[in-house]
Amino acid sequence: MLAALADNLALAALGLSIEAAIGYPQWLFAAIGHPVTWIGALIATLDRSLNRDGAPPPLRRLAGVLAILIIVAIAFAIGLLLQAACLALPFGIVPLAVLTSSLYAQRSLYSHVKDVAEELDHSLERGRASVGKIVGRDVSRLDEAGVSRAAIESLAENFSDGVIGPALATVLFGLPGALIYKSVNTADSMIGHRTMRHEAFGWASARLDDLLNLPAARLSAALIATGAAMTGGSLRAAISTSLRDAGAHASPNAGWPEAAMAGALDLRLGGPRAYGAHEVKGAWLGSGRSEATPADIRRALRIFSCAAATAICAFAGAALTMLSN
Repeated sequence: MLAALADNLALAALGLSIEAAIGYPQWLFAAIGHPVTWIGALIATLDRSLNRDGAPPPLRRLAGVLAILIIVAIAFAIGLLLQAACLALPFGIVPLAVLTSSLYAQRSLYSHVKDVAEELDHSLERGRASVGKIVGRDVSRLDEAGVSRAAIESLAENFSDGVIGPALATVLFGLPGALIYKSVNTADSMIGHRTMRHEAFGWASARLDDLLNLPAARLSAALIATGAAMTGGSLRAAISTSLRDAGAHASPNAGWPEAAMAGALDLRLGGPRAYGAHEVKGAWLGSGRSEATPADIRRALRIFSCAAATAICAFAGAALTMLSN
């Protein structure tokens, strides 16, 4: 069992390193798509076939439970087959790590958030358009501070969802674990909403996603605090802010990395925001400035890079220690 854990730690470290270096090539996406698009197609099919209009909420909830069970079973089976096929090859951990790297999002997340800062340097309208690609809120009324906060919040939350969450699942269960994590996370983003159509049907997906993210969100906050200390920020402020304010967030998990980033940057993040005609009176996280700037986005990116590098080094170091004993 310890040998398997060491192998999984090495797999996570190698997969994260590959993804940080090359990401998911655009030519490959154009040719065959991406695992998330394939998972999304499956979820959309199950939504159309199982989530019947007019069905009572209890029946829709049962249908949603069936849907997420199907999604998890397919992800587990495919992950297990691919992992077995790779490990049957000489140096099979390399192709396995390449496959696993497609389930992480360090490089793309960094690139998208960096684009927001660069577009804001040109104009507010370009900044709004850029941040609108990575957040679901209404960006048309955001000022420069609002655009900057939205980008930083997305960076912090997706550090947990898109990097540490699937990496931690890899450490525990290999490629099948990472694929299950990504499938559940995608299901939550597609059907885990409190709308008339999905409140009952997406209940199981949303609750399972919350459960899977409990350890990842808290580890992400600790890594962000470490990244703050490595970039001249305050580790203590990041930790104390996450402990104090994370529970005020509507999500049981997203508040941890967001509050840690708020403390690290001496900012206030969160607060009221709009999703179309729907106003969300979100709590403020942190006690610093609310007037964030593109410079704060760049500081957040440096913290993100150091936090991700710390995770890679920790996984690799733990793997080497276990394999040498």
